[in-house]
Amino acid sequence: MMQTDFDPIIAIATPPGRGGIGVVRISFGTSGADAAAQLMEVLFRNQLTARHAVYVPFCDATGVPLDRGIGLYFPAPHSYTGEHIIELQGHGGPVVLQLVLRRCLDAGRNIGLRLAQPGEFTRRAFLNNKLDLTQAEAVADLIEASTESAARSAGCSLEGALSREVHLLVDEVISLRILVEATLDFPEEDIDFLCSTDVRGKLAHIRNALASMQHNAKQGALLREGLSVVLAGQPNVGKSSLLNALAGAELSIVTPIPGTTRDKVSQTIQIEGVPLHVIDTAGLRDAQNEVERLGIARSWNEIRKADVVLHLLDARDGMSEKDRAIAARFLTRVPVVRILNKIDLTDIRPGVHDIIDGAVCEVRLSVKESLGINLLRSELLRIAGWKSDIESVYLARERHLRALCTADEHLAIASKYVECNVQMLDLLAEELRLAQEKLNTITGEFTSDDLLGAIFSRFCIGK
Repeated sequence: MMQTDFDPIIAIATPPGRGGIGVVRISFGTSGADAAAQLMEVLFRNQLTARHAVYVPFCDATGVPLDRGIGLYFPAPHSYTGEHIIELQGHGGPVVLQLVLRRCLDAGRNIGLRLAQPGEFTRRAFLNNKLDLTQAEAVADLIEASTESAARSAGCSLEGALSREVHLLVDEVISLRILVEATLDFPEEDIDFLCSTDVRGKLAHIRNALASMQHNAKQGALLREGLSVVLAGQPNVGKSSLLNALAGAELSIVTPIPGTTRDKVSQTIQIEGVPLHVIDTAGLRDAQNEVERLGIARSWNEIRKADVVLHLLDARDGMSEKDRAIAARFLTRVPVVRILNKIDLTDIRPGVHDIIDGAVCEVRLSVKESLGINLLRSELLRIAGWKSDIESVYLARERHLRALCTADEHLAIASKYVECNVQMLDLLAEELRLAQEKLNTITGEFTSDDLLGAIFSRFCIGK
């Protein structure tokens, strides 16, 4: 814990720009009620009543009002941070908010009041046990949610859905650890410990519960991060038209002239609440024009970073030698969906077909006639692993997925020891301890200051 975690802090808690309301928030750290009372006396010439909205002037050092608004005082521990908090709710003009902020900093100089760092209010809430780490992260996820589904799932995380599942799993691991370590202390009590206590069954139950949690966490990570979908192929196969069809807007210029798209065009769309970041790229060919060559180089850069590549072909030509050369450069770890476009100019019907040579499947469609577009949407969800029948998905982050995966690895090793004999109980106990430790990093019960710094530094200032 850093020394700065004890300082009084202040920040503008509303977004930059003009708005009807602007909020300046102060949390008093370990300075406590005396510092809060001192600052209220300087700012308002009076004390605010706890948890009552009071209409007050916000005055400068000479007593001239800068603004008028609502003053609120929340004594510890009944506040967002768990510390004494004052909020000034005035008008949302950027200039007047800066004036109020500066006046508060001047008035609070004697108590060490300083500007808050990004995420520092929520960090205080975590350190004061008002939120665990998954709930603290959910605050940022709720603010940044780009879809309704993501917002609802962030709300589930903020209410403790992920935390409760982790705690239940940790409790089961602890119960099993108690059995194992008790037997280590008294080995003569029960030589048939593994059978008599059904360690195999208990461990299998824990691993099944962890597998279910991993599945839900992957769904939550998908809602939070979305998929990067890159449209690739030769010029004039319909990449820009497909982007426009998926987005429902004319984002890319469409002409019969090859090489119209010189740079990437991006748009985030939603399918079943899952954000897809769709990127249209320059047509892939041997270009003579320097500008087009730069655009093609950028196309390959986007293809290398993609989660899914849509390789568009002209249905009239099928998989040509040039298309095979393009497909040969795709990374094998990235799923590729082959798109046969312009089937309206052939006798091919819309459909999805499984293929083997470098692609996950082939989708046959016509962007111009709006045939087969929904088949493509469904196929993207299938590749993403999305299941629409999950009733309550909590948002998850990459660090949560890594922690769950590592915990499962320790439990897998523990299972191997269980299959051995009683002489391996000390190793079994150690793997259970490591699994518990890794699960506890998710909620922050076993977390380094470096990790906390990395997490909260990505929050906005004032939250």
